[in-house]
Amino acid sequence: MTSNFVDYVKIFIRSGKGGAGSAHLLRVKYNAKAGPDGGDGGRGGHVILRGNSQRWTLLHLKYTKHVFAEDGQHGGENLCTGRTGADQIIDVPLGCICRDAETGEVLGEVTEDGQQVIIAKGGRGGYGNDHFKSPTNQTPRYAQPGEPAVERWVIIELKVLADVGLVGFPNAGKSTFLSVVSAAKPEIADYPFTTLVPNLGIVKYHDNQSFCIADIPGIIEGASEGKGLGLRFLRHIERNSILLFMVSCEQLDIAREYQILLEELRKYNPELLDKQRLLAITKSDIIDETMMQQLQEHLPKDVDHIFISAVTGYHIPELKDLIFKKLKADAES
Repeated sequence: MTSNFVDYVKIFIRSGKGGAGSAHLLRVKYNAKAGPDGGDGGRGGHVILRGNSQRWTLLHLKYTKHVFAEDGQHGGENLCTGRTGADQIIDVPLGCICRDAETGEVLGEVTEDGQQVIIAKGGRGGYGNDHFKSPTNQTPRYAQPGEPAVERWVIIELKVLADVGLVGFPNAGKSTFLSVVSAAKPEIADYPFTTLVPNLGIVKYHDNQSFCIADIPGIIEGASEGKGLGLRFLRHIERNSILLFMVSCEQLDIAREYQILLEELRKYNPELLDKQRLLAITKSDIIDETMMQQLQEHLPKDVDHIFISAVTGYHIPELKDLIFKKLKADAES
C-alpha cells in the first residue's frame, strides 16, 4: 500500500528573468527627433513558498519536478513599462523548510498559515533609454537588459508541528496512547513498526484548551545513522516543545532503554536534549503496585516519570496535567 504521507520532495525551480528596457526613440509628425521614450522592462516572477494550514503532506508535489515562474515583459515605446511576470506560488503544510539541494543553504521556513517566503527571486527589469538621457547625451540608443532568472534544485522537507512528540521504541504503546487521548485513529497492532508515518492528534483539556501530540514512527538503536526509519523519523521531533518518552514496563532495563533513546537524539541534534522531557512507563495494567515500586527504584532520576495504561486509562488524566503544566511553563519562559 502506498502511503499518502510525503514529507520530502526535490524540485527544480526557476524564477522569471527580467524584461529588457526599450531603446526606442520617439518620432512624431513635426519632430523627427523627439528624443528617447523607451520604457523599463518588467520584473520576472518569483517562486514563493506559502504556508497552508489545510495541507498536512507534500503529496501534491510528489510528481512535480519543475516549477517555472513567468518572465517579465520587455519595455515599450512611449515610456511603457513591461508587465511583471506572474509569480509561482507553492502551497506547503506548516512546518516546512526549504534548502538548496547543492549547498544545503536554508532558503526559508514556513510555520504560519498564509506566510510567504521567496525561494527564487525574479530578475529585475532593465531600465529603458529614457533613464540615460542627459544634456550631453540627448539621444541614448541603448537600454539595460533584464536580470537573468535564478534556477536551482531545492529540497522541501516537512517537520511536523506539534506541542508534544512521542519518542519510543517500536511497539511501546505510542499509537494506542494517541488513540485514547485524541480522536486520531492510527493503525494499531501487536508487532513492531505498525506506525510508518507521523500521526497527529488534538488532546482536549480543561476550559476548552487543547494541545497537539505527534505519534512518530518508532526509533531503533542506530537511527541517527539512518537505520530503520532513521533520519526520516528524527527530523519530525525537532519542532516539538516537549518530548514524551514512552517505554514499556515489559522492558528489563527501562533506564537503559531511555538512555539509548536519549543518545540517538543527541547524535542527531544535541539541541533536542534542551527540550522538556517526560517519561511514561506504558502497559502498566499488566503489573501490580509492588512491581511498580520495584521498577521505580531503577528509573532515571533526571526526568519526571509516570506509570500509565492506555487500555485501562490508568494515570492518563494525571499525564495530561503534567504535559499541560510543562507546556504552560515553556510558553512563559
